[in-house]
Amino acid sequence: MSKDFLVEIGTEELPPKVLRQLSETFADGITKRLADLQLSFTEMTAYAAPRRLAVVITDLAEQTPDQDIVSWGPPAKVAFGADGQPTKAAEAFARKNGLEVAALAGLVENDGQQDKLCVRQTLAGSNTEALLGEIINQSLAALPIPKPMRWGRSRQEFVRPVQWAVVLFGDQTVETTILGLTSGNLSRGHRFHSTGNIEITSPLAYRDTLYNAFVMVDFAERRELIRGGVIAAAKSANGNAVIDENLLEEVTSLNEWPVPLIGRFEEHFLKVPAEALVSSMAQHQKYFHVVDGNNQLLPLFITVANIASRDPKQVIDGNERVIRPRLADAAFFYNTDLKTSLEARRESLRKIVFQSKLGSVYDKTARVSALAKVLAPSVGADVAAAGRAGELCKSDLVSEMVGEFADLQGVMGRYYALNDGEDAAVAEALLEQYLPRFAGDKIPATATGTALALADRLDTLVGIFSIGQQPSGSRDPFALRRASLGILRIIIERNIDMDLKVAIEAAAQQLALTDTSDELCVQVLTYVTERLKSWYRDDGITPEVFASVAALGLSNPLDIDSRVKAVDQFSRAPEAVALASANKRVLNILAKQDDSSLAAKVDPSLFEDSAETQLAADIQRLSQLIAPLVNERDYIGVLAALATLREPVDVFFEGVMVMADDLQIRANRLALLHSLRQLFLNVADISHLVVSK
Repeated sequence: MSKDFLVEIGTEELPPKVLRQLSETFADGITKRLADLQLSFTEMTAYAAPRRLAVVITDLAEQTPDQDIVSWGPPAKVAFGADGQPTKAAEAFARKNGLEVAALAGLVENDGQQDKLCVRQTLAGSNTEALLGEIINQSLAALPIPKPMRWGRSRQEFVRPVQWAVVLFGDQTVETTILGLTSGNLSRGHRFHSTGNIEITSPLAYRDTLYNAFVMVDFAERRELIRGGVIAAAKSANGNAVIDENLLEEVTSLNEWPVPLIGRFEEHFLKVPAEALVSSMAQHQKYFHVVDGNNQLLPLFITVANIASRDPKQVIDGNERVIRPRLADAAFFYNTDLKTSLEARRESLRKIVFQSKLGSVYDKTARVSALAKVLAPSVGADVAAAGRAGELCKSDLVSEMVGEFADLQGVMGRYYALNDGEDAAVAEALLEQYLPRFAGDKIPATATGTALALADRLDTLVGIFSIGQQPSGSRDPFALRRASLGILRIIIERNIDMDLKVAIEAAAQQLALTDTSDELCVQVLTYVTERLKSWYRDDGITPEVFASVAALGLSNPLDIDSRVKAVDQFSRAPEAVALASANKRVLNILAKQDDSSLAAKVDPSLFEDSAETQLAADIQRLSQLIAPLVNERDYIGVLAALATLREPVDVFFEGVMVMADDLQIRANRLALLHSLRQLFLNVADISHLVVSK
């Protein structure tokens, strides 16, 4: 037997940026607890709106399953004395299980090793309805709420004050205490379009009942309605809506009955950089902006009202009045900033601490400038332009505009540099220094921007490591993981042939570190290249493939990438398993020897078996064949050539005893295996491809 189940927690307006996370976590908590109790159900649906979290479960079992309990007691020889009478151990077992001592004689079973007392009981399942309160409260308590609130005189805590709770099991109301309230079957509709309590008659009627009370409880449905309405509104004005997914998510969380409306602002504001206007509209007012066919900003905005007004024009007029001073502020900040050059602003950076042990932001720009000059030739950038970009790279941080809209750092730097008459390459670099900002973001497109982006990240990495504040666990206050991935993406995707160890050493030199810098540089290099492990895992490349290349301790990310991709392709070849196993065997043999056990070079005159002769000839031939391929980094070609060694290697190990009694012959065979291993190490240590079981 089963019934549908509904829980709704009604609150004051929930934080919009975490609404969906709260909803999903609440629903997951309930389904997990139902699963733990072995309570079956057909489907779960999570609902979330500004003033409520709800979950509907269909066909939830009315009772937990019966449980067969098996309790083993002491061995029979301990439970009964020589006279067959129960001992104290048996009496204790009887008391524990609520049994008569006289019944124990018939409760002896063999557990596969010996006879023991054993009692088998069936524990009847629990009534689901009686468990719902605890399930709900435990799920609420587990929600990720960093700053819970208290309200009134209650000692209950939640993300926002709770106003009502609905719990239904089938068409029956379940009365239980939830966050200090007794649950019932009365919900509430839209603040303005609905009045009084709304009776929920059954879980499956919940969505439609609230819809009739002007509340769209389905988050995804509400989001797509907003998306479609915003697009349609823009088209009605011959424009195209630009929908930022994060803004759409936030707006969806702010509205329970969304109505998109289009408004206008004065065209003279378009003299301000579009990014500043867009940031002002999105951050302060949660407006979507509109562009023309050439992707140029139009003097339009789209707001989403949480009400179906009888006179939408009044709502639009109100929003137009609100946006006007916001855009006027942006225009004022911009025009004020244009009066002071980035060069002049740089002096203000002396007063801003980057990190107490690493100096001011000004100091950082000096280091970044010097490092960008060093890196410029490697990335094809002009040295002077790279140095100048480094000097000015943080000057816009003290501008009025960036002070108000932090997300415009770099964006405004570019505009101000062009206004100051700086070289176009320098201006573009000020924008590109922050790329990539997140996973999947674009990388710098210009050489100067590339030099600056690398220099800025390397300076931060080496600097923070030098003062012992490298990331630990999930703590990464300086975003060094993201900086590392940014460095790797830039180098690999822009095909930059750069020794990262040399670049890190150059960054350390700018910090004027002590003689511990060598150890520090290795530490930073290891940290950065370790980020490749997760990178390749996300691309479907196994950890073993990456480990085979990482074992070589390389420091050129582009070279590492070429090797990893080659080994990944090789690992799928039919020869891979056999050759990897052979390399593992060779490694194990050589690891047990000291250098004196190996001959200086292989002596063919000491061969006693044709398999030795053949393997040596193949190694000699392939050494000459792959040398130019290694120089060209054609590692796929190298491994394809080495794959031909499978048969001669198999024949060698089948017919040749490496650890011969004759020490001279043994040393010669070990030298042969050493040369075989060195051949493969031109690409990777493929012994890592052997996965231990």
